[in-house]
Amino acid sequence: MKISNEFKVGLLGIIVIILLILGFNFLKGNKLFSKTMTLYAKYENVQGLATSNPVFINGLQVGNIYAITNSKDMKQLLVTIAIQKEINIPVNSTAFINPNPLSVTKIEIQLGDATTYLKNNDTINTIERDGFLENMINSKVDPLISTIKSTVGTADSILLNFNQVLDAENKRNIAEALQNLNKITTSVNATTASLETMLNSKNGPLSKTLNNAASITDNIAANNQKLNHVFTNIDITADKLAKLNVQQSLSLLDSTINNLKIVISKLNSKESSLGLLFNDPTLYKNLTSTSNKINVLLDDIRVHPSRYVSISVFGKKEKQSPLNIALPDTISAPYINKK
Repeated sequence: MKISNEFKVGLLGIIVIILLILGFNFLKGNKLFSKTMTLYAKYENVQGLATSNPVFINGLQVGNIYAITNSKDMKQLLVTIAIQKEINIPVNSTAFINPNPLSVTKIEIQLGDATTYLKNNDTINTIERDGFLENMINSKVDPLISTIKSTVGTADSILLNFNQVLDAENKRNIAEALQNLNKITTSVNATTASLETMLNSKNGPLSKTLNNAASITDNIAANNQKLNHVFTNIDITADKLAKLNVQQSLSLLDSTINNLKIVISKLNSKESSLGLLFNDPTLYKNLTSTSNKINVLLDDIRVHPSRYVSISVFGKKEKQSPLNIALPDTISAPYINKK
């Protein structure tokens, strides 16, 4: 039987088409020869989800996003999920989108506790969750907003309880306080917007700070050789300090201190001349006695000069007796006993 060329060309085209379909599915992450289960999920916002993105259950990838279709009014997006592992998914399970600015957006399925399971081509329940930055901002701002709302509610209750006893002026003051509280709420909203701007992954201050940190790290890496040279100089200086004869200097200082101790001990002892000079009171008493005698002699010369130098022509005999103690008018005479 002779096969025509047209049949060969048609058969080759069919084979090529089949290979293209299989290759396309392989590139999308679908297994070619394994049984898969298809599920559908409906969302209003897919938050950057794309085909071939992974699907996780309890941290394990169990499938991929097969397709994403939209309605004409773009109010609902239908996501087709290809589950490649043979698992039982309870009917009350939920699928939510988990965006990540540092990685790809993925779908995570939170398993329910039902005893019946989803079948092929069933629609799984979905929940909408905020993005990565929204979760971070809400975790910081929501408690503050809740506190402010609670404060406002308490203020309203107080106003209702005291409404009958307050006069018009006090009511006007309370109304102004409520206006100020509304201004505070507006400021909190502005603060939230500022936080969103700060946490912007492209132009926010946090991103610029990270870029500056990376620039500093690059500068340190570029000057690594200079830093190694500085550390080498420090090591050389430390070696030189270690080689100094510190022990000899300490020994010399210790010897000097010992000699000084010996000199001080000799000064405190009565065996040496300096020790006797500092410690023996006899020298002090002798010096005091000699000084007293000198004072008496000087006073006697001053009062009776004729006894020592006689210039009398007729040889008049001195009848006065010599002084035995210094006169009381002597200045600074500590030897005179004061009564």
